[in-house]
Amino acid sequence: MSARSANLQGILWMVAAMAAFAVEDALIKRAAREMPIGEVLIVFGLGGALAFLVLAYRDAAMLLRLQSLSRLMLVRMVFELVGRLFYFLAVALTPLSAATAILQATPVLVVLGAGLYFGERVGWRRWLAVIAGLIGVLIVLRPSAADFSALSMLTVVGMIGFAGRDLASRAAPPSLGARHLGFYGFLTVALAGMLYAAWEGRAFVQPNGIAAACLAGAVVVGVFAYASLMKAMRSGDVATVTPFRYTRLLFGIGLGVVLFGERIDAPMVIGCAVIVASGLLIAWQGRVTVRQR
Repeated sequence: MSARSANLQGILWMVAAMAAFAVEDALIKRAAREMPIGEVLIVFGLGGALAFLVLAYRDAAMLLRLQSLSRLMLVRMVFELVGRLFYFLAVALTPLSAATAILQATPVLVVLGAGLYFGERVGWRRWLAVIAGLIGVLIVLRPSAADFSALSMLTVVGMIGFAGRDLASRAAPPSLGARHLGFYGFLTVALAGMLYAAWEGRAFVQPNGIAAACLAGAVVVGVFAYASLMKAMRSGDVATVTPFRYTRLLFGIGLGVVLFGERIDAPMVIGCAVIVASGLLIAWQGRVTVRQR
């Protein structure tokens, strides 16, 4: 396969993954209208873990390995738990479009963390992009505006959790593949649901037809999204494929407007543009650095 074909394949898988993640968010948000959030997380997490367990069994992959219990993997699990729990709460309790927009700053935090904790060379252009990305988040949040909601900070905490998870994943043992990380990731969602359910104290309910269909669809779409993302990152040039993560912004905002009647205003558009521009600059600088080596 030529480099051009590999890049095109990677881009298509990335766009498919981002569309699926946006649909997953919308289905979770709809199910949370009918059921307690803790119950939604538990059912969704166990369903996704079961799906990855079936895939691993089919391929004779052992999910229980000593590396899964290493300190690094436990740290990754904590970040995953924080990211999943707070982002799911944000999706359920705040506008889907705003949660999706803020989440797009995750790569910016990953670059910041790589520079601070891994000693990676960032460079002044990337530092400017990091600062610009954080400013974009503030524009979307509008902390000084009258319509600011403290619930928007749920997405910020979730974003920090996802960034920490991604940083920990960089050092994950090579023997732990996508199915391992997916299996434990969904188990972490179920654990997050159990913790939140205990704190929330709401009795579980039997899902009605709509909620059950949304949860089943979220599991199927979520597993597809995760698998597509793994395929995207293993096809073509990473610096070419990665920027297409930002298509999730279009899908998330579109679903928020069409399905939930959300309103998009000028600060939202400006903040999204700043976040995307900073992320693209970081990706472009990474590509230039690789070429210079």
